[in-house]
This record gives sequence, structure tokens and C-alpha cells, in this order.
Amino acid sequence: MRRTPAPVPHAGRPRRRWTATVLAVLALLAGTALTIPGAATAAPAAWTPKPAPMTTPWTNQVPVDNPLPEYPRPQLTRPDWANLNGIWDFAVTSADAGRPAAFPEQIRVPFVAESALSGIQRRITQNDKLWYKRAFTVPSGWDGRRVQLHFGASDWRTTVWVNDRQAGATHDGGYDAFSYDITDLLNRGGTNTVVVSVWDPTQTGTQAVGKQRLNDVLPHPGGGIFYTAASGIWQTVWLEPTAAAHITRLDMVPDLTTNRLKVTVRSAGTSGHQARVSVSTGGSTVGTATGPVGTEFTVPVPSAHRWTPDDPFLYDVRADLLSGSTTVDSVGSYTGMRTIGLARVDGVLRPVLNGQFVFQTGTLDQGYWPDGIYTAPTDAALRFDLQKHKDLGFNMVRKHIKVEPQRWFYWADRLGLLVWQDMPSMERTPDAAGRTQWEAEYRRIIDQHRSSPSVVMWVNQNEGWGQYDQARIANEVKAYDSSRLVDNMSGVNCCGAVDGGNGDVVDHHVYVGPGTTVPDADRAAVLGEYGGLGFKVAGHEWYPGGGFSYEDQPSLAHLDNRFVGLLDGIREVRLPRGLSAAVYTEITDVENEANGLLTYDRQVVKVDQARVRAANRALIDASRSPAAPVTLPTGQFRSLRVTTPGYTDRYMRHKDGAVFTEVVNAGSTALLKADATWRIVPGLADTSCYSFESRNYPGEYLRHRNSRVYKEGGSGDLFRADATFCPVRGVNGGVRLSAYNFPGQYLRHYDAELWLANPGGSRAYDSPALFTEDTTWAVEAPWTP
Repeated sequence: MRRTPAPVPHAGRPRRRWTATVLAVLALLAGTALTIPGAATAAPAAWTPKPAPMTTPWTNQVPVDNPLPEYPRPQLTRPDWANLNGIWDFAVTSADAGRPAAFPEQIRVPFVAESALSGIQRRITQNDKLWYKRAFTVPSGWDGRRVQLHFGASDWRTTVWVNDRQAGATHDGGYDAFSYDITDLLNRGGTNTVVVSVWDPTQTGTQAVGKQRLNDVLPHPGGGIFYTAASGIWQTVWLEPTAAAHITRLDMVPDLTTNRLKVTVRSAGTSGHQARVSVSTGGSTVGTATGPVGTEFTVPVPSAHRWTPDDPFLYDVRADLLSGSTTVDSVGSYTGMRTIGLARVDGVLRPVLNGQFVFQTGTLDQGYWPDGIYTAPTDAALRFDLQKHKDLGFNMVRKHIKVEPQRWFYWADRLGLLVWQDMPSMERTPDAAGRTQWEAEYRRIIDQHRSSPSVVMWVNQNEGWGQYDQARIANEVKAYDSSRLVDNMSGVNCCGAVDGGNGDVVDHHVYVGPGTTVPDADRAAVLGEYGGLGFKVAGHEWYPGGGFSYEDQPSLAHLDNRFVGLLDGIREVRLPRGLSAAVYTEITDVENEANGLLTYDRQVVKVDQARVRAANRALIDASRSPAAPVTLPTGQFRSLRVTTPGYTDRYMRHKDGAVFTEVVNAGSTALLKADATWRIVPGLADTSCYSFESRNYPGEYLRHRNSRVYKEGGSGDLFRADATFCPVRGVNGGVRLSAYNFPGQYLRHYDAELWLANPGGSRAYDSPALFTEDTTWAVEAPWTP
């Protein structure tokens, strides 16, 4: 039983340097924000965090007055900035109240009020309004420039005042970054005061809410698949000086056909300006081009080094804003040269990365933390979960109905993970105003992450939660970002979801799975969720005894066997039949959900890391070099012989309706020989698989029922599925027969009886000893022709 603490290299130390593949500008910026005089209105010693329900390796490494000091926007960098994270004065009023006269508490920004790391740690409801206040001064070196106040994210309705004057419009949205030009509100050379109010209705509203629910913030039983709410500021707050005319965003789309990078430079305060964009690597420029601001132009990238999960190569990018020949603004960025699309591969519609099919195997990543809830305690923690995906051999991650800070996308870009990005769902179908808000926020999220090479698919809706206009939304998202795949509904087979019928993938959820998802005429087949195998590690439970999963495992050994069995079943059975991607639930436990590969505190890796990695790599490799399909002779009689050493004289036969193995030889009775003979026909449920009709009882077939195997007649979808088996290559030239409707479970002989056995299962006939041999059959000449 493994209890190995998860390794945390360099935990809590701000990184001072990045590798050569990362833009040089970022090297200057990581961990180098200015310290602002008058940064807090009370001494940090007056504030203390609350005890976390569970401590991660980083809980006690969060600085009091300078948490998350890393530059927060890696794809648009400038050398000057100032971090406003740290201790702010804090108050809570009724939702309809104005600014309070006093701020009696203190909170550590950017951790939400429900979290231990914030120092508040209490339930916030729709009847509350949060108030934040702090003082700051503008560095003298910023004289003559505009000052931007940035919020990485704040959930949900945020209003900002600087020196008692409102800064721009109130912002509605919980997952997108927003900014204000506060130059005209400042006391230059003096102390300034910023006040922020936030109202968050959580699931009582019609806005994007994801998994948040108004639950007790301390561990408690129940909760199911929904978790603690996260109210208020939850990403970095920071200041940045800019020129009056300045760049606001770089939209970058690789074009591998022409080895060029399509670029649109977005800006503010410009009139007739041009933009110059350079692409470089290792300090050497590979291509430069100039074009008008706000209009797409291309930069040559000769012999482009392609970005892949196995080789996540990043080019450095620099963009200069030009007024005539004068450079008025410059930003740093990076890009990865890769494409994503759909293509037919051996007649099957598949997602293709850089024109090549590679199976996407990943996990559901909810992005919750027991100490920070919505906010990872440190940048090292933010990276850790993604690194664990790589360590376990995954090449993809589905960010589940939450949108992370931009640094999370940077780590996915740099480490090499394909990202499916969900739009956070709503609790219920929204009214007209709610729809307008949700769609506007979704567009802003796409804009803010559209240049990240790791993002390969937008997932619009999930399991019918708050569903509406699925087809229209999918079409509009595809038009808004045609460079990526679009999933109109993840879990279209689940929970009352309605398929829009369009998008690039048909996405099923099957627990435990892997199910039988197949492509349709225009969409590739993906398994948006499966798994949910659970094991509760003593001493690492959020609410001891309260955890649940989709299928509890009796031991860590069973968890290993069961999970690897699922991965092997996908590789052996579903991949050859059109499945192109699979998302396992989930990377870590979350509160009372105990089906993570790691515990919620990230202290224990539950599974055998090397074994899972090998299974994932085998799956990925099989998609690149597919084996020839296993075929059987249809319309002919055959007998199926046991291949387990010591039992090779036994054959599959029926007796009194059940199926057994028995010794059959030339001296056996005619009845026994007939009972051991089967006619192979195209699968009753899927003609790419097979069914086995009794020789002496025509119309009756080999079928599983409650895991036992019988010879029976019948009709209906369930019978046809139970009587259909898909062949998989076994040992020594034999064939394994996987149940059509339970892929990864195989016909196995055990004590002479035939069972549908589950690799890693807990029943006697699931025993791992000789599992492959017992499930491998030799297809031989019939005993009764």
C-alpha cells in the first residue's frame, strides 16, 4: 500500500528564471513585482490565516503580504508592474447596502472569503456583499504613463472605486479578467485608496457558476459532485503602466501549411498605428512582419518546429506598436506552432494534431484546493497538478466548468498538455438577460485564451445543466474561433442533456465505462467522462468517512488493476472501433468525492505511477501505429478452446442453458461435440463485432447476464448487446472476446464456468492470476461441422 507523498520540487520558491524556450521577457518578470509603499492599511502581523481543513504541501508557504508574486499574464508581458495581492481591509454588509463606514476585518487577496488562506473562512450567501479596501502609491518611475488596474478574476459582480470615484463600469463575470484605466482618478505622488465591492449570488442566480454551491465552508457530509462556493476576488490584482496608445491583446493562429503565424494586434488609444511582430527562438529572430493594428497579418516561421505534448516547443514573440518610425509600446509573448482539426483516418473520423491522429487521454480537472478553494496556494501548486498529468502519461486535461488563471494555461503550454476548456455552466436555464451575460462572458474567455497552443477544444455545455440553444451556440463558437474544435454538449447521453447535433465531437459520459461511443457522420467520438474509481486514504480525507465514488475499490492494488484495465480496454476495444479521446474522473479527490488519482491534499499518489504511465503510453502509441483489426470467419461453425496451460483440452460448451468449459475429444459424445460448436455471425448489436449462435439450438446465442454467461434466445436492444462480443488479440495467436456493452470485460473461464470478468474487479472470477490466459480462446475447427 503506497503512502508516498507527492513530490513538490522547489515548492514555494518564486522562480527567477525560465528555460530557453520561454520568452526572455518573462524571465525578467517572474517574481519581480514592485513593492508598493503603503501597500497595506494594517500591519500584516494583525492578520492570521484560518486552519485549513487539509493542508497541501504549499499551505504554509504562502507569503502573508505578497502571495502569488509571479507575473500574472505570460502571453502579454511588460517589464513594469506592481502586485496588489496581500492584506486588504475587509467588511461584509447586506447585499443592498452601500459602502460601510468601517472595514473591521482583514483578508489576504486573492483568496476567496470562504477559504482558510484568506483568513476569513466563512459562508457567503446571495444576501451578502463583500467589501475590500487598501492603500497604494504609484511608483515615481511611472510618471507620464497611463496606469491600468487589472483583476485576474472576481466572482461575480464587481465594482471598483479609486479615491472615492468609480473606475469604469461594474463588471459582471466570475471567470474572465477585466481592467480599468485609473490614471485620471489617481493622486500622483501621494497615497491612493482602492475600494472594491463584490456581490455573488452563487447558484441562486442565472450566471455561470460551475460546481459552486452555498454549502458550509468546513468539512461536512454530503455535497456530492458540488463543492464549496468561491466568492469575491480570486485571482491576482495588479497595476501596470502603459503608453496612451498601447497593445491590449495578441491573437495568434499558427498556419502550418504555409509555415506562417497569423497575428492580429489588438490595442487601445491608437489611430493609424502599425504593429511589428517578431518571432524568435534562442535569441535568434526567425521571422518579422509589419501590419495595421486590428487587422490580421502573417509572420513567416520557416520550417516551423511543431508543438506537441511530447515536444512542447515554444517560440518567443515580440510585438511593437509603431507611430511612424517610433516605437510607442512593446510587449513580449510566446506561441506554439500547432494545428487541431478533424480528418478521416483509415475511414474513421478523428481529431488530428498537426495533421496526425493521436489518442487524447486525460483527466477531469476541477481545480479545487482544500486551503484556497478556487485559488491554488502558490504557482508551484498550480503547476503541480499539470505536471502530475505528465508524470502519469496523460497528454490531455479537461478543465471542468472552471477557467483558471492565465498562468495555468502557460504551464499547460510549457509542459505540453492538450486542454479541453469548459465554459462554466449555469445552475438552471437562464432568462434572456442571463443568456446575454453568459454568452458575452464566454466570448471574453475565448479571447483571453485563444492564443494558448494547449487549448484544442471549447466545451460549451455539460450534461444539460442550464442548457439552451446548443446548436446555435456551437455554430457561433466555431465561427468565433475556427482554429479549434467545439463540443456542443459534453455528456450528451446523460441527465436530460439535449444534443445540438453539431460541433466536432459526439461526447458521452459513461461510469464506470468505457462504454460504446462511436463517431457519427460529421463528428469524432470522445468519452468526456468515465472512471470514478474510488479509494479513501486514511488521514487524507476531507470529511473522514464521508467520501463517495462511482465504484469503491477495496484496496490500492484493486484500484491499480481496475484503472489500468480500463485504459487497456480503451486501447484494445474502443480505439479500434472509433473512440478518439477519453477523460478519466478525476486527477484529485475533491471534498467528499474520493475518486481522484491523488488525494485532495495532493499528499498521496494513490496509483502506481509507472504502471499508469505505461498504460497511457501504450494507448497513445497504439493510436499512432494501429494494429490490424482482429477478424473472425462469419457464417462458419467453429469451436473455442481454452488456452490456459494445463487446460488446453477444454472447450466452451453450453449445458442446461449455462456455458461451461469441458474436455472434448474424438471420443466425446455427439451431444457434447454439438454443444461445443458455435456459428460465428455478424454482431447482433454491431456488425463490426460478432455473435455466437448455438450449433444445435439455432436462434440461441452466447450472452452474458449478471456477469454469468448463458446460451439463450431473445430480442430487444439489451439482448442483442449482451449477445455481441468484440475480438481482441490475445496471447499466442488466440482471441479475447470483450463484451460489446461492457468494453474491457472479457469472457473468462473460472472453475469451469464462464463469466464476464473485469480486470481489477473484486469478484473471485476477476482474479488477476492468469487473467489474460483465461480470457484467451483458440478459434478452431468445429467439433460438429
